Amino acid sequence: MKYPLEDRTARFSEDIIVLCNKVRKTPLNLPILEQLIRSATSIGANYMEANGASSKKDFRNKIFICKKESLETKYWLRILAKSERSIIDECRKLWNEVHQLTLIFSKICKTSALRNKN
Repeated sequence: MKYPLEDRTARFSEDIIVLCNKVRKTPLNLPILEQLIRSATSIGANYMEANGASSKKDFRNKIFICKKESLETKYWLRILAKSERSIIDECRKLWNEVHQLTLIFSKICKTSALRNKN
């Protein structure tokens, strides 16, 4: 079964890659770009793993990782926007999307934690 969030996280990863390909590579921003790509693409990969989880505990763990990677991605987008002013608007748009993803994963974490207690 395919979930809309799978497509959304995949599109987000693709958009990050497109953004990073636009940026002129320098010794200053190369580490930022690498970290951003790692954290951003990890969101969708971990969500796919969550959907194939072997247990509820495994599902919760993968969703929590999605949330953590979303938060990290927000950080790297902020830093990239400061180092590359020419793409600030694109960074802001992607930051807003990952913020929404963070809220979604936070809600899933809370809901699955409540179900675990009941």
